[in-house]
Amino acid sequence: MNVLMNKIYQSDLTHAISSDIPWEQLNNKTLLITGATGMIASAIIDILMRRNRDYGQHITIYAISRSEDKARERFGLYWKEPGFTWLSHDINTPLPELGDTDYILHAASNTHPRAYATDPIGTITANVQGTYHLLNYASGHNCERFFFFSSVEIYGENRGDADRFDENYLGYIDCNTTRAGYCESKRLGETLCNAFASQKGQDFIIGRFSRVYGPTMSAGDSKAVAQFIRKAAAGEDIILKSGGTQLYSYTYAVDAAVAALYLLLKGENGSAVNIADSASDITLKDLASLLAREAGTKVVFELPDATEKAGYSTATRAILDSTKMEQLGWKAVTPVEQGLRKTVQILREISSGD
Repeated sequence: MNVLMNKIYQSDLTHAISSDIPWEQLNNKTLLITGATGMIASAIIDILMRRNRDYGQHITIYAISRSEDKARERFGLYWKEPGFTWLSHDINTPLPELGDTDYILHAASNTHPRAYATDPIGTITANVQGTYHLLNYASGHNCERFFFFSSVEIYGENRGDADRFDENYLGYIDCNTTRAGYCESKRLGETLCNAFASQKGQDFIIGRFSRVYGPTMSAGDSKAVAQFIRKAAAGEDIILKSGGTQLYSYTYAVDAAVAALYLLLKGENGSAVNIADSASDITLKDLASLLAREAGTKVVFELPDATEKAGYSTATRAILDSTKMEQLGWKAVTPVEQGLRKTVQILREISSGD
């Protein structure tokens, strides 16, 4: 069963398409979205296709990823619908000629620890070389706005001088590590956006996402929250591979997708904006406990293997200040306890075919 067939997820989309977003700005527009089958990008595509269907909007989407089988499984419901075109492309090479594109949303990236550890080169090139090729295409094809999907990870470790990271905070990153490839390449991706703005006049916006979870996550996602959710959905004990004292901001995937659309259409050119649910700051051990309670199981402790540990963040406190995002009119509607419960229920229903 596909997540698109799930009633709870469709209810999320129904709420999303009625958000106070200036939807008219997307009429007869073309959006190119990389990392299309990813957690946030796929939810954005679902929202836009529902807008086309329910509100008669004429939004054209070029969804770019690498695996056709994965894309067909994910987007099968509207694979042949007008307005939707999937393309297989490696963003580390220049885009084929697709004509002018009004908006480019660059969401393609490795985003979880095992991928950072096993494919550190690919992690870096998607955020640097891929960003360069996409910005180069944008600047030569009348692109109104380039949206770079960045991350809380660019702030590095909290130096103990801030309760929350605002957009001006600069933390510490040890660049002489494999794990730094993700953080540093996201930073360089942001810098590339500024370079193209300065040299070629390209409009851009940057969204710095908190840790995101939800029913659109990949089955291979190795982030702690993703592992916890899969265990809970299967009715198994939650395995915690640390003391669990890390305090992080989280955002439900559909809320993050709505935030991205707010930022795309309402954000100030050249700005970087934190995207986080202010009601979803929680420690890893409390997150594990919530899911264990939902599953009727318990939390057990286990040491991570060497590969997984190499991809772990060393940050122990990463709370985002979402003031700028909320000033644009966005506010998350799914706090973490509700979001975890919904995600577990959706995954159970998908697994059982209900």
